[in-house]
Amino acid sequence: MFIAGFPAGAWGTNCYLVAPAPGEECVIVDPGHEATQGVEDLIREHRLKPVAVVLTHGHIDHVASVVPVCGAQGVPAWIHPEDRYMMADPERALGRSLGQQLMGSITVGEPDDVRELKDGSVLELAGLRLTVDHAPGHTKGSVTFRTPAAADLPPVLFSGDLLFAGSIGRTDLPGGDGDAIMRSLARVCLPLDDATVVLSGHGTQTTIGRERATNPYLQQAAGAHGAPGLPRRGM
Repeated sequence: MFIAGFPAGAWGTNCYLVAPAPGEECVIVDPGHEATQGVEDLIREHRLKPVAVVLTHGHIDHVASVVPVCGAQGVPAWIHPEDRYMMADPERALGRSLGQQLMGSITVGEPDDVRELKDGSVLELAGLRLTVDHAPGHTKGSVTFRTPAAADLPPVLFSGDLLFAGSIGRTDLPGGDGDAIMRSLARVCLPLDDATVVLSGHGTQTTIGRERATNPYLQQAAGAHGAPGLPRRGM
């Protein structure tokens, strides 16, 4: 499996292109703020052919480029129905004060073809197998995408803003829920093999094993003594 990514825009949101190998079809994960050029550069550099955009949640820092990317490539976008409204109404998703700061600089809306994700569903796209896990807490419609182990890679979790290296997503925006995110960590992340590579919405790559050993929130979710006062990340 081939994965290329880059941090996009003002919030450094990680956008990933995933394919069986260079020169093949690919899936684009979370084309956020100012991600269009980076996506085009990776497509050209690695001779990729996008077949879909998949979104871990609806916050504008993860979906701001979904319309131009889907339009340019002629592909659908997949999102959980609880977060679908955020593509067209990010002000309601972020709260009025934060939303108003963004509306003058970002064009919002839905792409022509939007498809809805379901918990436990498996997307067979571009020769890949992506398992969808609904993981509310950061937003009501947050999801993760899992790939099985491949010949050249361990399993991979695209965690969005559920789990970061050393932290988790914030829960103080509309739709956030601290109890729900802890339940999502326990249900979605804790059962995974320690070798699972975590590619999150912000920050550096990590593994489930490393986070199980060091992340206070994941430890708290497992019933250990955590440190809930530590700062959380993401928009």
